[in-house]
Amino acid sequence: MNTGERIHNILQRISDSSAPISGSMLAKEFNVSRQIIVKDISLLKEQGHPIIATTKGYILQLPPRPVRVFKTVHSDSEVRKELETIISHSGEVRDVFVWHKIYGRIECAMNIKTQQDINEYIESLENGRSSPLKRVTNEYHYHTVAAENEAALDRIENALDSIGFLVRDSE
Repeated sequence: MNTGERIHNILQRISDSSAPISGSMLAKEFNVSRQIIVKDISLLKEQGHPIIATTKGYILQLPPRPVRVFKTVHSDSEVRKELETIISHSGEVRDVFVWHKIYGRIECAMNIKTQQDINEYIESLENGRSSPLKRVTNEYHYHTVAAENEAALDRIENALDSIGFLVRDSE
């Protein structure tokens, strides 16, 4: 592997990771010294890639994605349809929460980004390992959804509204 290929692969590896990757780990993975990795990272930074070094390793500093909270209501049999609607419009379901009259806000992380994530979530519901949080509030629940831009969030909102799942504040 030449230097250009290695630098490209290092950038790809850092981009694909949700956690910092240490210089030592990269050196071992690419069979070079840690000093070579430091030089490669410097070259990538000079090329304008927003790589930052943390105490745990290198990460790509991406701009924050816009988020929006949607209040929805639907039956248990429509959970998949709700999640697929969001994902198919390039959204990421970060969490689900409900407002309980006694306990207040009850929230659970979801981190659903792909069809596989949806399948695993639905499987856990079907196997009885868990039940939808919305059951404690007569099916009403909220999702924090992230997307690439506000236009994508608008499309998600319109799609949820068109299938009758979106609840407006006046409802």
